Amino acid sequence: MSERATTFETFTVERIYEFTPDKVFAAWAGPKTKARWFAGPKESWKLGLREMDFSEGGHERLVGEWANGAISDYRAVYHDIVPDERIVYSYSMHMDHRRISVSLATVEFHRVPEGTRLVITEQGVFLDGYDHPGERATGTVSLLDALARSLQRESS
Repeated sequence: MSERATTFETFTVERIYEFTPDKVFAAWAGPKTKARWFAGPKESWKLGLREMDFSEGGHERLVGEWANGAISDYRAVYHDIVPDERIVYSYSMHMDHRRISVSLATVEFHRVPEGTRLVITEQGVFLDGYDHPGERATGTVSLLDALARSLQRESS
């Protein structure tokens, strides 16, 4: 096992989507709509388990296997949900049964002339050197890109 350590990072990612806040919010709120974009890359990740109770106090879990055999396990709890405006949740990430990080995430949906400005802010603690903060921000950007593709497909 590596030396015990904690690394902290806060990052914010913003995106503009050409859809109304209710449409973008629905992509986060529905188990089927979220499953269309919230997952590992198809070419290197295989779904093992997906559970979602989108309610205050509700839980979400996503387990998958990477091409190298590693098992990732995302476990979230929803703390605050304001339809079409805000989602606040905390989550832990596990890799091969080791907790590698714990985060608090806030997703805000702002109506703008172009559609919706989505702002996600994450405050995380990364544990024992198993995860790296920059990788989490990169992963979040990839997920928000996948959200854009999903919204485009649904509107076609």
